[in-house]
Amino acid sequence: MEGLSERAYAAHSGLSRGAVQKARKNGRLVLFADGSINAAASDVRRGAMTDPDQQMRSRGSTGEGAVSGPGDSTSYLKARTALTVYQAQERQLSIQRKKGVLVDRSRAETLVFRLARQERDTWVTWPTRVAALMAAQLSAEMEKASGTAVTIETAILQRVLETHVREQLDALSDLRVSLG
Repeated sequence: MEGLSERAYAAHSGLSRGAVQKARKNGRLVLFADGSINAAASDVRRGAMTDPDQQMRSRGSTGEGAVSGPGDSTSYLKARTALTVYQAQERQLSIQRKKGVLVDRSRAETLVFRLARQERDTWVTWPTRVAALMAAQLSAEMEKASGTAVTIETAILQRVLETHVREQLDALSDLRVSLG
């Protein structure tokens, strides 16, 4: 016999014989040709295939870093505490939403986008609305200053204004609003 028997491997690994039999059945043990257990290779394979928390529980470890198992009253208390904290946070968010402190993110993004579009549309149409008034005012001021009649073409002034407004809007288009 090259390796260990199930009983000897159980003593070696600190597991029950039933656990060793189950590990053998599930392929977590490395066997020699004669059916005996290769202890070193089996330890490595079992360590890679077995959940560390389950290993701790099977050995009865409850020291530092041990995870509570099923039926452990501390796991229920931890879960109950987590639930209570979650419910309190949920109530606090609900109250803030009702007070108007919190707003829906998608709604806020939609409103910001709509406001930016309205602002852009206002600036795009502005040169058309004011070009004639500005041309008349400039003509009057230049005539008053020079004493001779000066005519400023409305269409030319409108094109100049549109060019500068579009440059400004292009510069502002790089601005991004981030709500989170």
